[in-house]
Amino acid sequence: MPRALWLLIIGMAVNVIGSSFLWPLNTIYIHDYLGKSLSVAGIVLMLNAGATVIGNLFGGNLYDKLGGYKSILLGIGISLLALVGLTIWHSWPSYVFFLTIVGFGTGIIFPSMYAMAGSVWREGGRKSFNALYVAQNLGVAVGTALGGIVADYSFQLIFLANTIMYVIFLLIAVFGYKGIVVESVKKEANTETVKTIKSKANLQALLIISAGYLLCWVAYVQWTTTIASYTQEINITLTQYSLLWTINGALIVLGQPVLNSILKHLSASLKVQILIGIAIFIISFIVAGNAGAFTGFLAAMIILTIGEMFVWPAVPTLAFALAPKGREGFYQGIVNSTATGGRMIGPLLGGIIVDLYSMSALFTILIGLFIIAIVTTLMYDRHLKTQEQVTAKAL
Repeated sequence: MPRALWLLIIGMAVNVIGSSFLWPLNTIYIHDYLGKSLSVAGIVLMLNAGATVIGNLFGGNLYDKLGGYKSILLGIGISLLALVGLTIWHSWPSYVFFLTIVGFGTGIIFPSMYAMAGSVWREGGRKSFNALYVAQNLGVAVGTALGGIVADYSFQLIFLANTIMYVIFLLIAVFGYKGIVVESVKKEANTETVKTIKSKANLQALLIISAGYLLCWVAYVQWTTTIASYTQEINITLTQYSLLWTINGALIVLGQPVLNSILKHLSASLKVQILIGIAIFIISFIVAGNAGAFTGFLAAMIILTIGEMFVWPAVPTLAFALAPKGREGFYQGIVNSTATGGRMIGPLLGGIIVDLYSMSALFTILIGLFIIAIVTTLMYDRHLKTQEQVTAKAL
């Protein structure tokens, strides 16, 4: 891999380590330390996620206009200022204000990181996006583990630790990303009409695949909300539940080389890769829906992790393959905002279904969402003009 991609991988890991100090503990802090209800905590997290969606779309457009370096610096700058504010003023309601601004700032960063990763190693294909995906999960594993240790000592230090990690990320970006050169875009007047037609077809394809991607995230996020609560009801301990996510992170980091070898051997297109992943998701939720003990959920989590290793890196890769020259950031913004939207809608939808019906009904509905996602994946490319766009192969 090129040096520029390694710098992006390191930056992504540091970025996610910083944010992972805080996001798992947000609800606990709002409920236990600020004395607000769980409903209020849910609204605060929705504001954070909504701001991230806006940041994703804004950041994607900014990348296309200003380039990745300036876009990432702006996102880090906004996040860092908000985190400094959060470190000093973390009472109510300033907590809500600063957390929302943090969401917007971090939202700007991710589309640029993914667009730059695809641009600096185009011949690497899906490998660039797989590498960022592994870096994110490594960051989550390290950040959540360190966050728990810091919170046990002093919850107030969580905000300072997050801020320090973003200062390190800023230094990496300032000294490492300025020299990263991505392909410049030059429009040709005589082909502008053709490019416009192709762009519309590609955007339509992206929106269709993103609709299925959103549904997958709506289902996936139930593991941190409704399924998490359900495991407590059937006497699975918090330690055992936390172990599920430790295994999730370890499998992703250790299993990625194996997955890359399998995909290379199969010469699977991104479309086939996503379809395989969604099918594995369905198996995981069938197992979880019939689980009554820890071993059942452990098996379901292992299957779920294999499914996400197929789907999560493939969609940004596909978005990069579909993006016309000069629109890479915009397309990554759509994909990132879709994922964030799924994480925002999922907890509310899952909670309503469980309250009105049952966990069994929830699992049935979630499997239905995956089936719809299979349909969108099958049909997204039917209007594309060339076979290269249809297969979107990446070695």
